[in-house]
Amino acid sequence: MTDASGPPAAAAPGADSTQPLPVRSEAIDLTGGLLRRLPSAAGALAWLRHGQGLVGWGEVARLEVTGPDRFALGQRWWREQVERFNVEDEVGVAGSGPVAFGSFTFDDESGELSVLVVPEVVLGRRDGVAWLTTIGTPPRLSSPQPLSGPGRLTYSRGQTSVTEFGAAVAEALGHIAAGDLAKVVLAHDLLATAEEPIDPRYLLAGLAERYPDCWTFAVGALVGATPELLVALHDGEVSARVLAGTTARGGDEADDRRRHAALLGSAKDQEEHRYAAESLVASLRPRCVSLSDTGDPYLLDLSNVAHLATDVRGTVAPGTDVLDLVAAVHPTAAVGGTPTPAAVAMIRALESMDRGRYAGPVGWVDAAGDGEWGIALRCAQLEGRTARLFAGCGIVADSDPGGEMAEAQAKFLPVRDALEGVRS
Repeated sequence: MTDASGPPAAAAPGADSTQPLPVRSEAIDLTGGLLRRLPSAAGALAWLRHGQGLVGWGEVARLEVTGPDRFALGQRWWREQVERFNVEDEVGVAGSGPVAFGSFTFDDESGELSVLVVPEVVLGRRDGVAWLTTIGTPPRLSSPQPLSGPGRLTYSRGQTSVTEFGAAVAEALGHIAAGDLAKVVLAHDLLATAEEPIDPRYLLAGLAERYPDCWTFAVGALVGATPELLVALHDGEVSARVLAGTTARGGDEADDRRRHAALLGSAKDQEEHRYAAESLVASLRPRCVSLSDTGDPYLLDLSNVAHLATDVRGTVAPGTDVLDLVAAVHPTAAVGGTPTPAAVAMIRALESMDRGRYAGPVGWVDAAGDGEWGIALRCAQLEGRTARLFAGCGIVADSDPGGEMAEAQAKFLPVRDALEGVRS
């Protein structure tokens, strides 16, 4: 085993992309958290939950794509990259060997870019096993740069203001009442401007500490902690977690219990959740030989909100990889609406902004086509001293514009608290 007391510094990728690239994964002695090993703010990549997962840095290859074929283009590109690799994997667990981190736009018509990145260096930990993966020339060891906060933050309206969001909710309710659709998920954004450049590692660390049950991610300067697992695939077994129906935390434990009981008994929230769960199952079923869910939704209690949740598990048909599944299920009713084509068209008409990669798939894929992908929620797009935060809510017939506006504000809190250094 190799000692990884300090992280390796990334080496420059080779100039000739046609030459085979050596990939080596070896078990290591690794103490402390994976996020502490990221050497610098530049190009941080992460996918973590309960301290397990992957962090990466450096760049062997990158793909940036747009349009409705972005998933198929990404899948084909990744398979071409895998063909270049000469892999020596001594670890043999999910996530060892070469991986690509990815983040795709929500909308087929988005003007922003979807991205897949193959890092030069990956540190991983799963089920007590830690490993180091390198591509190309083995890098030297170095110490990470220290974390520092962004300083004082000021907030301003984004492309869609709170008032515009409330008006959009009211207009959507009119369409729902007219029978044009059953559910639509609307969002708005918020800009944070800091005194200093925002280090994604600082935001990652704050989110991972406060929300260990969520999947904390960073790809292409999109950083967040999502409670929703879109789809994961390991050795032919698929799993997913659907969230829809939300309540904010109360002022004390008794208030929380009342809110939780109200959420579980809410016809409006149960309806919203049913649309999301049925959407996911219907999309997965043609690609599976078996599929089941946990039945009635259960309560997922987080530090800022509680959600109705359903877990789905099954076995996929031979030859199916995780990017096949990602393309099949996105967008679910949890982030789009029901029926999905009508809901996405209404999102374009009412939101007055480009979501970019917010509410799109984010995660990783390995050489075998396995991987884990969440929905990019509770997140911010970072650029220098600015962070663009996003929050959205599912709108159904019984929704109230004021209540949806309050729910969206609660969903901004995870990123706001992490940026401001508020710890649990």
